[in-house]
Amino acid sequence: MMSPVTLPLWLFVLILLFAGVTFASHFLFPSVRWFFRRRMERAVAQLNKRLQRPIQPFKLLRRYDLIQRLCYDPEVTQAIVDYAQKNGVREDVAFEQARRYAREIVPSFSAFAYFGWGVRVARILSNALYRVRLGHHDPQELAGIDPNATVIFIMNHRSNMDYVLVTHLAADRTTLSYAVGEWAQVWPLSRLIRSMGAYFIRRQAHDALYRKVLRRYVQMATSSGVAQAIFPEGGLSLNGALRPPKLGLLSYIVEDLDLEARDVVFVPVALNYDRVLEDSVLIEKAKSRSERFGASITVVFLAVLKQLWLRVTGRFHRFGYAAVSFGKPLSLRLYPEVAEDPEVLSEVLMNRVAEIVPVLPVPLVAHIMLQGPATRAEIERAFSKALEALNESHVHLPRGNRDYAVETGLRPLLERGVLLEQDGVFSIEDGRREVVEFYANSISHLF
Repeated sequence: MMSPVTLPLWLFVLILLFAGVTFASHFLFPSVRWFFRRRMERAVAQLNKRLQRPIQPFKLLRRYDLIQRLCYDPEVTQAIVDYAQKNGVREDVAFEQARRYAREIVPSFSAFAYFGWGVRVARILSNALYRVRLGHHDPQELAGIDPNATVIFIMNHRSNMDYVLVTHLAADRTTLSYAVGEWAQVWPLSRLIRSMGAYFIRRQAHDALYRKVLRRYVQMATSSGVAQAIFPEGGLSLNGALRPPKLGLLSYIVEDLDLEARDVVFVPVALNYDRVLEDSVLIEKAKSRSERFGASITVVFLAVLKQLWLRVTGRFHRFGYAAVSFGKPLSLRLYPEVAEDPEVLSEVLMNRVAEIVPVLPVPLVAHIMLQGPATRAEIERAFSKALEALNESHVHLPRGNRDYAVETGLRPLLERGVLLEQDGVFSIEDGRREVVEFYANSISHLF
């Protein structure tokens, strides 16, 4: 037992290496993870004291645990059996397919990522690109929502900047879990978005197993009180107007609700811009009726470089105003009859969103210019009449001055070559009418 054993040096080094790996994986790494986990829990506890709506424990679950919980849910298990029978595959193969769907959907929320740099980047980016304004909102209504209720922000979808703006403006109230489409399924963007608490959805998925996994995740998050933000329109507006709502996520949310255990409160959110960054891409897609967007990563990268160069050379100007309005919350506990029909619920919510769309200078000037060529004096008179017609809407009037608001609305359209000024008369440049319509459509329903 005590006699020496001779080993080759390479074998001795290999044994030491395996011993080190075993020690690290069984003792060192768990201890380190426990240490950082405890620090994170204390940091979240401090963070929850200043948030109006604390971060729910469900959101802080390890991603692996949440995937396991989702895969072994009784409804998902039955869907796996049905999938195996329908497609003639073994149940373990169907189970792995469900697990792949769960990995694709489930986020990996990090409080450090969200508040450490996510909110800061959102604030810096919003203010760097736009003059951000808060439109219609009632702080007392938002603060008066039941602290135990699940809050769901229902938003119109004008731009991919929507995520950034609402994250920035809601940072002192709660953390938001966004439903994000396939466009973000690109590494490393997907990892960053997951760390912000967003979950991925396939807009055109027809697989019953996928829909069941997604449905159960949404229902678990809702019943656990996770604040969410969804776009009922199902995608970006291609012509600037509000799109008819789709029932997908809303129907998942209201199915099998136990309103006695936890209320669900919808908060309408409306956004509008003087300049939508993707407007040319959206307009081209509307004309081509293609399923794909015409912008690639290269196009986006070149556009970012151009803006950085303009900033370095001192020629950069912000893209006008961006405004966000928060409407009156809708409690399903107070109106349970609305929850019985997702179609009625979606219509009610989108009507509330439509009512609070902010009116900004560029969309209002665009609305006026569609009526035909006009002098500045005629535009100013039409602007005044429009303000009278919009007396119940939130209109952002820069400096409280009509003439300055008209100038603020005209200047960007002139600089982009959308409008033409000749002998004091303003008219729409040939071939640019779609751009004017795109911005006018965002407020046309208010008239």
